[in-house]
Amino acid sequence: MIAFAVENLAHVEHGPTQASRTVLKRRALAVCLLIAAVLFSTAQAQDPPGRAIKLVVPFPAGGGVDAVARTIAEKLATELKQPVIVDNKAGAGGALGASLVARSAADGFTLLFANNGQAVLPHLQKVDWDPVKDFKPVSNVATYAMVVLVNANSPIKTLSELIQSAKSHPGHITYGSSGLGGPLHLGMEMFRSAAGIDILHVPYKGNAPMTLALLGQEIAVSMDTLAVSLPHIKSGKFRPLAVTSQRRMTLLPDVPTIRELALPEFEYEGWQAIFAPANTPAPVVARLNAALIKVIGLPSVSQRLIDLGYEPKPSSPQELTTLLAKDLVIYRKAIQEANIKPE
Repeated sequence: MIAFAVENLAHVEHGPTQASRTVLKRRALAVCLLIAAVLFSTAQAQDPPGRAIKLVVPFPAGGGVDAVARTIAEKLATELKQPVIVDNKAGAGGALGASLVARSAADGFTLLFANNGQAVLPHLQKVDWDPVKDFKPVSNVATYAMVVLVNANSPIKTLSELIQSAKSHPGHITYGSSGLGGPLHLGMEMFRSAAGIDILHVPYKGNAPMTLALLGQEIAVSMDTLAVSLPHIKSGKFRPLAVTSQRRMTLLPDVPTIRELALPEFEYEGWQAIFAPANTPAPVVARLNAALIKVIGLPSVSQRLIDLGYEPKPSSPQELTTLLAKDLVIYRKAIQEANIKPE
């Protein structure tokens, strides 16, 4: 096309007047520039330059989300042939990092590595971003179930015994969480509501103090991720009663699901996923999605995620959109039923 325009540019030299030749030259040159701009833009969308992609993790380094993000970033850099840098921007329960990405240029070079808290935060605190309007889903990365736990010395041996004890002594059994309105709190509230029991919530400031409380039997029960609780399960300090997923977990094949034991419709799974700022071009999102699907499918990556307590689960952008929309509804209902007030 450019060659055709250039050829026409040459032909205008034989026009009838100098004025008409000047006008035609300008028009032909404009066509050349327009075509070149379109081709350059297309090339950019298909093959972004090799500058670094920033993968913003809205939580501190060293946690479960950070570990998964770094696993993905390393292999994603190889697949895309450009650096992928993990940037921890912790604060406000994850809202700070999300805000940073929402305000970033929609060019595919700043991405958010979020978890299902992305669907919780807008219901609990004032944030300057909308989880749907301000982000474009790229791909889910992994899902994770929770484990219902008691201290190994607890007289409660099974989930049925926990439910029966709670019904016999309403409000006497205490459960811990990593914080008011967090995923662990909501998970236990969803279980409490579905089982029709009355148990007392004791919030802590993070997983670590909650774990210490269960180790010291300051609380009777908790619900936690396998990434945090597995070492204590293996050491025999915690007794797992059930898992919250649809199917039994790979690393706990002998621990039944809540669905199997008591509540056939119960399911609660968290997720970790990657989002881009809204208005990121579709070709850029498609390129990132294809790369992520390849990376998560690598045996070394899949096994690493499993070892961390997660189930690898890449998705299309539309599937992630659907998942986010579903969880926004589920969490709003759980928060309302538990009467959790926004900060």
